[in-house]
Amino acid sequence: MKETTAQQAGESAAEAAEARKAEGAEVDGEPDATEGVDVEEPTTAQQAGEPEPAAAEEPAAADEQAVTERAVTERADEVAEDEAATDVVEAEEDAIAADLEKARAEAESYLDDLRRLQADFDNYRKRTLREQTARTASASQALVARLLPVLDNFELAVSASEQSRDFDRMLKGVEMVLGALREVLEGEGLVKIEAEGKPFDPERHEAVIAVEQEDTAPGTVVGIVRTGYELGGKVLRPAMVKVAK
Repeated sequence: MKETTAQQAGESAAEAAEARKAEGAEVDGEPDATEGVDVEEPTTAQQAGEPEPAAAEEPAAADEQAVTERAVTERADEVAEDEAATDVVEAEEDAIAADLEKARAEAESYLDDLRRLQADFDNYRKRTLREQTARTASASQALVARLLPVLDNFELAVSASEQSRDFDRMLKGVEMVLGALREVLEGEGLVKIEAEGKPFDPERHEAVIAVEQEDTAPGTVVGIVRTGYELGGKVLRPAMVKVAK
């Protein structure tokens, strides 16, 4: 009885819907879209007013689609971020490569300058050595030339002593040669170190013996064992002396 009533209610609703469609078609002047098309009869569940299963699944499908779209959007954002990061890394690598190439060019330039400077210094060293050698040779030549007369006087003194055994003449000849030799050496800047009667100076004197001597202050040079000399203001050989204690 209840099922019959539900069927009747469904049929009434379907007839009312068809009537409204027909009225709308007549108002518009267009043929009914449902004309000539078989209309499915509502099922028992539809006639009873129960919702169709598809209607209940529509919200779940929409949620799943939204989740999928959100995941796709997030993935696209991640890919865009990765691409941006890759571009930044590539830009940094290009900048580093450019800086490295610039540094290499500067290093090559500095190396070339250093090589040229080294070559110039080597040439300067060789030239200076040649000049020093030439000056030394020239100075030696001049000194030897000035000592030749001294050598001649020594030869004459020896020759005269062989012919005559006159001691006084031989002594006079040796004194003359000694004077000439001193004159040559003093001309080259050789100076005798004065020591006797002077306070002991360890930079210019070399003590070889200490003696007791009255009326003499300790540390005073009282005798010379070997004469000392200075050349150009520098001690060439210290004087060997006796010092009072």
